Amino acid sequence: MSSDMEGVTGSVLLMCLIGLIDANASPTINTLVYNICEDIPIDGYAFTILATDAESDPLTYSIDGPNAEYFTVNRNNGEVSVKRKLDREASDYLSLGVHVSDGQTGTAVDLTLILEEANDNKPIFQEPSYDIDVRENAIVGTSLFKAQATDADTSSAGVISYSIDEVTPSAGFSLFSIVSTTGEVRLSGHLNYTELSTFYRLKINATDGGGACYHKPKKNYYSSVAFSFVTVVDVPDLDPQFIGLPYVGRVEENTPVGSSVFRVTAIDQDTGVNDALIFRIKDSTAVGLFKISETDGVISVLSVIDREEIGDTVILTVEATESKENINGVQASTTTDVQINIIDKNDNRPTFYKCGDIADKRSCVIASDFTGDVVENSLGAVFINMTVIDLDKIKKTKLTLEGVNSDVFSVEPQSTTSDSIVQLLVKQPQKLDFEKIQTIVLQVIATDEENPTFQSRATVTINIEDANDNSPEFQQDTYKLEVPEHSPAGHVLDTITAEDPDTMDEGNITYKLLPESILLYFDVDPHTGTVYVKNETLLDREVRSLYSATLQARDSDGKPGSTVLEITLIDINDHPPVMNRDSYQEFVKEGKNFELKIQATDADDSDTPNSQLVFGIEPSRYSDKFTIDPVTGVLTNRVKLDREDLDPDLNGRIELNVTATDKGSPPLSAMVPVIINVEDVNDNGPKFKASAYKFSVKEGEKGAFVGSVQAEDLDQTTEFNRISYSIRNGGFGSFIIRTFADQQGYMGNVTVDIDIELDYESSNKQFNLQVEAVDLEQEKATVIVEVDVLDVNDERPEFKPSEPVTVKENTTISGVVGSFTAQDKDGNHSLVYELESIKCRCNSSLTDCSWFILDPTGEVRLNPEQTSDYEQCDQVVMEAQVVDKYTEKGENNSVTTGKLVINIEDINDNAPEFIFSDSVFIVVSESASKGTSVAGVSATDRDSVINRQVEFKVTDVKFKDTNNKTTDMRMLYEAVTTQQKDIYVGIIQTTEGLDTSLKGKYLVTVSATDSGKLSTSTVVEIFAVDESFKVNLKFTTSKAMVEQNLNEIIRALISATKAAVQIAAINSESSRASDNTIVVAYFVYLNGTALTSNEVETMISAPEHAYILIQLGLADIGQPPVIEAETDPLRYILVGMVAGLIVVLTVLTTSLMCTRRNYRRKLKAAKAMNSASMMNSDNQKSGPVVPGTNKYTMQGANPVLNLHIDTTMVLDMDEESSDVDKVSLNSLDDDNNYINETSNMKSIQEEEEEEEDDGPSKYIEPLGAALAQRGQKKASNNPHVGFINPAFSTTDL
Repeated sequence: MSSDMEGVTGSVLLMCLIGLIDANASPTINTLVYNICEDIPIDGYAFTILATDAESDPLTYSIDGPNAEYFTVNRNNGEVSVKRKLDREASDYLSLGVHVSDGQTGTAVDLTLILEEANDNKPIFQEPSYDIDVRENAIVGTSLFKAQATDADTSSAGVISYSIDEVTPSAGFSLFSIVSTTGEVRLSGHLNYTELSTFYRLKINATDGGGACYHKPKKNYYSSVAFSFVTVVDVPDLDPQFIGLPYVGRVEENTPVGSSVFRVTAIDQDTGVNDALIFRIKDSTAVGLFKISETDGVISVLSVIDREEIGDTVILTVEATESKENINGVQASTTTDVQINIIDKNDNRPTFYKCGDIADKRSCVIASDFTGDVVENSLGAVFINMTVIDLDKIKKTKLTLEGVNSDVFSVEPQSTTSDSIVQLLVKQPQKLDFEKIQTIVLQVIATDEENPTFQSRATVTINIEDANDNSPEFQQDTYKLEVPEHSPAGHVLDTITAEDPDTMDEGNITYKLLPESILLYFDVDPHTGTVYVKNETLLDREVRSLYSATLQARDSDGKPGSTVLEITLIDINDHPPVMNRDSYQEFVKEGKNFELKIQATDADDSDTPNSQLVFGIEPSRYSDKFTIDPVTGVLTNRVKLDREDLDPDLNGRIELNVTATDKGSPPLSAMVPVIINVEDVNDNGPKFKASAYKFSVKEGEKGAFVGSVQAEDLDQTTEFNRISYSIRNGGFGSFIIRTFADQQGYMGNVTVDIDIELDYESSNKQFNLQVEAVDLEQEKATVIVEVDVLDVNDERPEFKPSEPVTVKENTTISGVVGSFTAQDKDGNHSLVYELESIKCRCNSSLTDCSWFILDPTGEVRLNPEQTSDYEQCDQVVMEAQVVDKYTEKGENNSVTTGKLVINIEDINDNAPEFIFSDSVFIVVSESASKGTSVAGVSATDRDSVINRQVEFKVTDVKFKDTNNKTTDMRMLYEAVTTQQKDIYVGIIQTTEGLDTSLKGKYLVTVSATDSGKLSTSTVVEIFAVDESFKVNLKFTTSKAMVEQNLNEIIRALISATKAAVQIAAINSESSRASDNTIVVAYFVYLNGTALTSNEVETMISAPEHAYILIQLGLADIGQPPVIEAETDPLRYILVGMVAGLIVVLTVLTTSLMCTRRNYRRKLKAAKAMNSASMMNSDNQKSGPVVPGTNKYTMQGANPVLNLHIDTTMVLDMDEESSDVDKVSLNSLDDDNNYINETSNMKSIQEEEEEEEDDGPSKYIEPLGAALAQRGQKKASNNPHVGFINPAFSTTDL
């Protein structure tokens, strides 16, 4: 009975569940109107479609309609993002179709999206520019114009405020103002056409009120600029001005009346008016001497000038008056002084004087006889108290000497342009010998060099004084002495004395051996001159065989005399030959015989073969041209020497190596280089490279190039191959030829004589020139040059080279910055300059620009409408053409354009700019200490050289915690500046240890300042990894072993976690049982996140990583820092609700399991019996066949089936089953109206095979499978899977 009730209860429960499943409601969309910002960025979040489903089925979202192209939707959660930029100004709202589905049913609606205003439009000026002319005397406050702009935005974003951002030139910024609300521009200061700028460029800014929607509370502002060019109109309000001051002219006395002396120039300072001026002499220090032209200001002589009467200077006061009245109704004028210097003429002769003081001419008297004293054989000046004076203002006097012994002295100065003291200098002191002559008489002559007839003479008597002028002398220059080696000390070599003719030196001569080093071996008696041996041990010939010493004698005045002592020691023969010279260098002219004696010595005994030498030549490039006598060592040439046969690069130099070998055993030898310079001789004459030449030249071109002739002389030196050209005949004085060096030989350039103009209309239309080439020794060659004269037009102007000029960037000067200069050979010409092109060198390439303008006069000025910028372009190249307006025939412009290079000079006008970096900077607070580098910034400066040098500095440090609370910090960081090429790098370092408990990031403000104190700043975010991310790794090895394997441990940890590993500490944990080590580490990613201890433990537990770390000694991961959790009441409520729901589900599951267990027993036997009844009678033996058993009756049927049919729904009926159960079972046999037997078996077998392939079924019984199919119906793209069971139907259920 109990089993029957369980079956009924299970059936009812299953039917209830199926009924509940079939009842499905459509999703509901809760909100139909959304407000979104028009400035949401692409891929930015807009809103979420709010929809619900009664069954809580998973929902899918989609959008459609014409506005769907602006958005994308997440199919799973309904989040809508912007796909295309929105524009409220195009439409205030949008309609968007939305469809929400739960997998079975769906709901579609149209959402209304209201676009909220964001400031996304900039003001637009109604006019592209505002240009106006203003008179320079306009009063302050005058309204000039009104600049107006419109903005498509609404509210405060559409309110426009006007301002003047910039005035060019900048000095004019205070002259203008603008009403911020209306845009009315007014004059705020006085204009001045002359002293200030003649134009101004105003940069007017229109800025909206700002606003934002998506990025609130941060506002964004938009602005536009327009330019106004204000041209200042000049008025006559300034006096004229003389230019080129001061004025200083000169005129010689007695200059003819009417001669021009000087010209003054004045201008009207009102350059825009430029009134004509009238000149007159208002005052003069010498009245009636000069006059002036009223129109051009030329001053000329009015009467005869006498310098002696009027003095050296005349001052004129000149006045310039404007021809028209100024704004005050008067004719403006100005005055200036002109100094005229009167030039003297030469009319006085030079005269000799004796002066007490040259500065006081009153102490000087005219004289003709002078005396002086000089010591014999002495040099220097002889004072004779002589002064030469010429009374003329401009003088040039020449002084000379005459007399029998005038060559002994020279006069100083030899030429003078002022009053000078005259001295005699001793030129030949050897002729001043008191024993031969005691007095010399000379004549000094002073001559005016401009007028030699002006001359004066004076007699000078020189008295010679006696002196001690003789030195001791030896009879011989050299004394050769011999001494056996190891002679005893005191052994006398010789006695050598000197003589002195001076009487005071008799018996007073002393002797000394020099140098000091010779005193180790020899010495001399200072009174007798006896030379003797001093040390017998040191006299060893094997060490030294020859000694040279100087024997010095001094008289009573210390005057020295000396002779050379050559002391030779005698020894055995044990030395190799020695060449007498380190090298030989000889010169021989080519074609001549060469002979050189090579000398060598052998220190061995000359009476033995050891000192007998044999000479030879080492083989070399030119050694076969020479031979040497083996005995005498005489080197001669074997063949004729020819300089031209030698390599030209050797410059006639031949190097030989000559050997000298003695006849000893073994033979010893020495080698000496011999350099033979074969000198070139003129044995070749010039030869022209062509037999004749033909050229043509245009008429009228003075100095025009005609053509070049070439000749070559095969001699190698310029002394003989230097060729000069001359025209011997046929030129009629119309041509000249100049010689120039060519690659081979010399070239003669034939040109028209610079003083001759060839005329095609004359009879000389062709010339046959006989050109002669001559070397320096008059070897000659001639050639005929035919020159045809061509008919041409008149001359064209030509440019002169223009020197580069330099202009500072951003300058606003209105004056001339450079100029083009051209010349025209025509006497009457008018040159006008025209601009051909102007290019700026920007980034090493030339592009068109307009920074400068060219006046017709050739003067270059700054373009007032442009501003030069060195950072944009560093050089400007202007090309111009010059035109002669008076040309009557032919081309009137220059052949080539003129070029002017203007270099733009850099000024410090750019602040440093930080280089963007997407790097994320992280600092592990525990491991940071003073000097730890944690971040870096880089910056550049567009200026050049010193102006671009950047220095970084940390100016502020804040900390922003995880709750977005910002706190001011002390200077925990500092910046260290480095440079990498043109980029400056600031390395951010800690100045002290950091607080390990802080969570968040540091906001470090870094400034970059250049040498001109211009600066920029940026904020660097440095994420702080606090101690909550500390991971303690326990190793079973010692601390020393951990430190030894630290690199391998770090690599293994990085491989497991893919994070950067920073080791904060390594600590020992020693005990009696173990020797463990704790490694404190942090695991940080580049984006600033870090791993907790649990996350690290999970990652390194993977087999491929755990094995490696275990091998390295890792035993355990310590507990992470304990963080006290915050109490959340809502969390506890949710936990309680979940716990209650679990209790209810447990009760329901238990009930269902009990019901299903009874059916399992009943259906086992029933299914087996039903299968047996389906078998044909041929297979039955004693009853129905029970598949999978050895039984053929229903009794004892095996419930374990092994057929490939999916009917294993174990109902497990037995004999005790109720009649109701049996009736249900029979219904399985009668259910053939719905299921075909063949198809049923096939389906069953396919399902069974599929189950075998996939492993054991995850569903224990058919109810679970049926419910699973209901769930699969809701899933997308899953094929429908069903069970066709002939042994079980829903009727039985």
